Amino acid sequence: MKLITTTALALVAALTAAPAAAQAPKAAPAAQEVKITPSKGATKALVELQDAVQKNDVANIPAKLAAAQAVATTKEDRYLIGKFQLMAAIAKKDDASTAAAIDAMVASGVLDASKSSALYLGMGGTYYNAKQYALAATAYQKALQFDPNNTEAPALLGESLFAQGQKAQAAAAFQRAIQSRVAAGQKPDEPLMKRAVAVAYDAQSPAAVELARQWVSSYPSASSWGDAIAIYNNLSRPDVEGMLDLYRLMQLTGSLNTGGEYAQYARAAAEQNNFNEAQAAFDAGVNAKVIDPKGAEYNDLVAGLKVKAKATAADLEVASKAATTGIALVHIGDRYAAMGDYTKAVALYRDALKKPGTDAAIANLHIGMALARSGDKAGATAALNAVTGSRADIAKFWLTYLNLKG
Repeated sequence: MKLITTTALALVAALTAAPAAAQAPKAAPAAQEVKITPSKGATKALVELQDAVQKNDVANIPAKLAAAQAVATTKEDRYLIGKFQLMAAIAKKDDASTAAAIDAMVASGVLDASKSSALYLGMGGTYYNAKQYALAATAYQKALQFDPNNTEAPALLGESLFAQGQKAQAAAAFQRAIQSRVAAGQKPDEPLMKRAVAVAYDAQSPAAVELARQWVSSYPSASSWGDAIAIYNNLSRPDVEGMLDLYRLMQLTGSLNTGGEYAQYARAAAEQNNFNEAQAAFDAGVNAKVIDPKGAEYNDLVAGLKVKAKATAADLEVASKAATTGIALVHIGDRYAAMGDYTKAVALYRDALKKPGTDAAIANLHIGMALARSGDKAGATAALNAVTGSRADIAKFWLTYLNLKG
């Protein structure tokens, strides 16, 4: 009988069943002929071991294995022993023996890094489906040790860690999964991105916000915008000023969906004494048929807006001349922006920057927002990139919107 000289990669297919909740790994590479020449002293023992394995001669395999191990002197000998061990282990459906055989094959030094990684990737799938999540995680980590650029292993590792309750570590693994695919020139698929966001959010990880922005950037929609902003809001708890800037972005991206959201937008604007914008937000909710103006939950808002005078351009001109603080100028600028007069709004925001004590982050953010809505992409980008501190994340959301506009 001739000695089998192909690698065991064809057997990997038996190991690569993916976790049901995980991103399925790509099919294992097709087996390629690898000419392996055993040592003369080990050939007879290896042929006998191969024969016992192929015949599934369970009673004699241990003795044949020990005999082959006793005469093995080269890496090729050790690789072939591991390969036959793998064949026997798969036939018995013995996961522990399968893992030991893979370790032996890899330790022989015959396989290159990518093939070693593929074997551990497959072993990880087997362990995951057996609900042995810790062992699955170890296998996926080994796959990454041999091939750090493997684009499948990080997400599968993330699922294994998540199944063990290691949420923060799982979030980091999913983040790596996205980064590895981007580095490979691939666009991460949306289910992977949504899974990464969900796991990071469940872990209450700050990474959830950046992952959410990446998701929106790759797959912009009213739904993804709404979810991404909600994640930022829930994790960061911005003040009324910040929330108002987010509601403005939600309006632009079409992600205001409920009466509650429109009403919250209107209430935030009213709290800033921007009654024109508050009324516009409420009316938009009515026009979208998600607000019933006669609904009891809106009685206070309707009554409040009814008695509040709406500013005119002339009123704002007078107010801007009387303003003595930077924040007052910013809020007057907001009223101009609500009227669609972005030129005057930006001028007031810039005047605000000259006033002592002005929060430059707020002023620059509002400059960027106004310029973005006016179509000045370069100016908006510069202003938004100048935003620091607690407003920086809101500025990044606006930058994402700006970049998607083209």
